[in-house]
Amino acid sequence: MPTIQWFPGHMSKARRQVQENIKHVDFVTILVDARLPFSSQNPMLTKIVGDKPRLMILNKADLADGSRTKEWQDYFESQGITALAINSKEQSAVKKIGEAAKKLMASKLSKLRERGIQKETLRTMIIGIPNAGKSTLMNRLAGKKVAAVGNKPGVTKGQQWLKSNKDLEILDTPGILWPKFEDETVGLKLALTGAIKDNLLPMDEVTIFGLNYFKENYPERLKERFKGIDLNEEAPEIIMSLTQKLGFRDDYDHFYSLFVKEVRDGKLGRYTLDKVSDLDGDN
Repeated sequence: MPTIQWFPGHMSKARRQVQENIKHVDFVTILVDARLPFSSQNPMLTKIVGDKPRLMILNKADLADGSRTKEWQDYFESQGITALAINSKEQSAVKKIGEAAKKLMASKLSKLRERGIQKETLRTMIIGIPNAGKSTLMNRLAGKKVAAVGNKPGVTKGQQWLKSNKDLEILDTPGILWPKFEDETVGLKLALTGAIKDNLLPMDEVTIFGLNYFKENYPERLKERFKGIDLNEEAPEIIMSLTQKLGFRDDYDHFYSLFVKEVRDGKLGRYTLDKVSDLDGDN
């Protein structure tokens, strides 16, 4: 598979703006997809953040494997990073983030009070890759529709300061990818969850990757959804068989679209594509 390259002009501009504005915030909120807590982190932005305090938000937790989400939270906490699992569509997300922010910055606020400085409002910057649910979260935090929401990557293209009650001010940024995905598996994971545009990778490769991952990690989901599936077959044979059984004849593209959409929508159940145990080995 060739190296994936996708770096629209607004993303390059946003990267520069992140570098310029990071000095104006108390901490950085890193939004990742709970289904791929490691692969959906932008290493380029992580470098820019440096030693700034971080709040890691694992969004779309309702679509992720709960046990693996807990493992990732424990891992991030062991790295000194506060980690919070949420569903940005739920109102409770606002309270959870506010409380986590105060806890993260408690030491700094205490030192300021000792110096006679009462800081009422914390400032943060939310960064993340496209389609991680950032616009939905921004709208939830602001209590109104302030950011465009879409189910495709690259919707938000500007930066804006938003207020979430009196305690928190947030700088929104567009979803920013890094220029090249050197790791083929990371690219496939991002494609399967919809973080990159569908035309960047052949959908047959994405479908084969998804089938193999579910075969290995969640075989019961495949058996439940596709009755009569033979998991002893290789992925290409499974695709041919299911395409016929579903009445698509030889229209394999139809099956690719169906399978990927159902994975993204959670129709095959909750799943997580990243494992903490893979950090010391191959993904």
